[in-house]
Amino acid sequence: MERAIAYLRVSTQRQQRSGLGLDAQRTAIERFAASESLTIAAEYVEAESGKGADALDRRPQLAAALAAAKAAKCSVVVAKLDRLSRDVAFVAGLMAQRVPFIVAELGRDADPFMLHLYAALAEKERRLISERTKAALAAKKAAGAALGNPRNLARAGDLGRTALLESADKFAQNLVPVVLAIRLEGATTLRAMAAALTRRGIKSPRGGTWHPSSVANLLSRSESFL
Repeated sequence: MERAIAYLRVSTQRQQRSGLGLDAQRTAIERFAASESLTIAAEYVEAESGKGADALDRRPQLAAALAAAKAAKCSVVVAKLDRLSRDVAFVAGLMAQRVPFIVAELGRDADPFMLHLYAALAEKERRLISERTKAALAAKKAAGAALGNPRNLARAGDLGRTALLESADKFAQNLVPVVLAIRLEGATTLRAMAAALTRRGIKSPRGGTWHPSSVANLLSRSESFL
């Protein structure tokens, strides 16, 4: 049976102590490994931010996972791409290590080009969210609004709903390459596409398996990108 090295990451020491996020990552990796007949030879867990040009230097567990994978001549498996990084340059640097990476959420068919594409989309999304947040806070402050005032909660709720809609659109856009690949493989019905997405280990927007209705919603949101 083919072996692989598992890598899990949370952003803070507090999250590591609480296990927040680690169990979900471990479950996703184990489920993916079982479906792909992979044996997890070792697991490396990190509590460190993925930001910064020196991110790899601050992530000794990732360096150890790379070394272990090189020695065993196998792949490193992560639950989601953002557990590596949302930074394109960082992902490119990892690809240069000549260690194959498998992202359980994207499936084994996600080659380095697709990983770069997803990282670019994630990096742009992070930057846009940061810019919109700063601009909104600056505008409210300039208008004399007291930030954190309870009377701003309604407005905050509106912004939250808008952010959710934007997040759903981004989710659909990020899956465009996968949808195209599935169609090329011959899956043309909603049921067949739902089965293909679930088989690849990709979670639906609600974190579960895909159904024809959820695929229909995905296609509706992503039709402008297809």
